[in-house]
Amino acid sequence: MARIETVERLREIIVDYGPRGAAKIRDHICDQGRAFIERSPFLVLGSIGAGGIELSSKGDHPGFVEIVDDRTLLIPERAGNHLCIGLQNILRDPRVGLMIVRPATDEVLRISGRATLHDDTEACERLSAGGKPAVLVIRVEVERAAFHCVRSARRGRLWDPESWDAPTRISFGRIYAEALEQPELRETFDRFAEESDSTLY
Repeated sequence: MARIETVERLREIIVDYGPRGAAKIRDHICDQGRAFIERSPFLVLGSIGAGGIELSSKGDHPGFVEIVDDRTLLIPERAGNHLCIGLQNILRDPRVGLMIVRPATDEVLRISGRATLHDDTEACERLSAGGKPAVLVIRVEVERAAFHCVRSARRGRLWDPESWDAPTRISFGRIYAEALEQPELRETFDRFAEESDSTLY
């Protein structure tokens, strides 16, 4: 394959529309962005660390992300797998990216900025869910915000139930049994994972 190694070559293939194309990119959250976040139950947070780029999913009731102002977001951290890969990345390098998703909506809100971690009792309580406060709070200072166009979601028929096949069943028991070389414990690991996943908070 012919490798692309320069911006000039890239722009021979993908046309640069200049200021017109970049007009949708803002340094803050606009009114439509605010309304989108208030109704979104899911996002993916990208971070950078020693192991490379990490993507962490965050989800809860619609509007679980608090909008402090048009340049500041608070994301609650809930109980999870305890690996803390993304959170440790933020401590090393505050640069993050967010992909905020709303079901049945083809547009995606993309945000880039800098994050910090906060152990603030009042904020954790305010961002409670399921009767439990947030474990900690991720504060994101917005540097760029833009809606991504609908083409990717529509090409993938992401929200079209007629295009879906049966849900994929992931066996964490198999993953752990293979990694730990303990095949006899596969069912035990699967049962443990199911019990753990049944407790959302």
